[in-house]
Amino acid sequence: MLALTWGLSQAVFAHPHSFIDMKTEIISRDNYLSGFKMTWTMDEITSADVFYDDAGAKPDSVAWKKLAAQVMANVLGQHYFTEVYRDGQRVKFEDMPAEYHLYRNGQKAVLMFVLPLAHPPLLAGSPIFFSTYDPTYFVDMTYRDETAITLPAGLSAGCKLTLMTPKPNPSLQAYALSLDNPGSKGVDTSLGKQFAQRVQLQCH
Repeated sequence: MLALTWGLSQAVFAHPHSFIDMKTEIISRDNYLSGFKMTWTMDEITSADVFYDDAGAKPDSVAWKKLAAQVMANVLGQHYFTEVYRDGQRVKFEDMPAEYHLYRNGQKAVLMFVLPLAHPPLLAGSPIFFSTYDPTYFVDMTYRDETAITLPAGLSAGCKLTLMTPKPNPSLQAYALSLDNPGSKGVDTSLGKQFAQRVQLQCH
């Protein structure tokens, strides 16, 4: 089972049939990048799967809290589905989020969590890159545009965010679609990265 779809079959969904609309807020402290506040809004079909066993649970109930913990545990099991790099070196995360919440927005499930960095880097200097994606390409995790990534007011003058969206060539797109064919293994953990958006954070 793919962790982020919570029960949807990999064999059935070899190209994205689950969609997550992402928003990210940069968190800083004393001129260091300390983490990211991420908000993931799931499509209605994925949301129905998330809520399947606890459709009537209320946000303050024990059942809801267990559901939220389960969803967050799945995300943690995939290292937040996120990579952060500076100068080619991977920036490590804390093992647990600073906070997390699961809530409804209409028929959609929304997961909000704060991803803390274990060793916060200075904001000034060489650019910092980060990317959030499903490595198997079963879940489409996308920023609609650059406005979905925001800086604190105090950083807006000295920092710039750039969203880079890849344009896969036709052969790569054809390969991704071929994973739906009968007899295909249906899993390629290198595929998602090739379709993933990347964000550059440059501060002076």
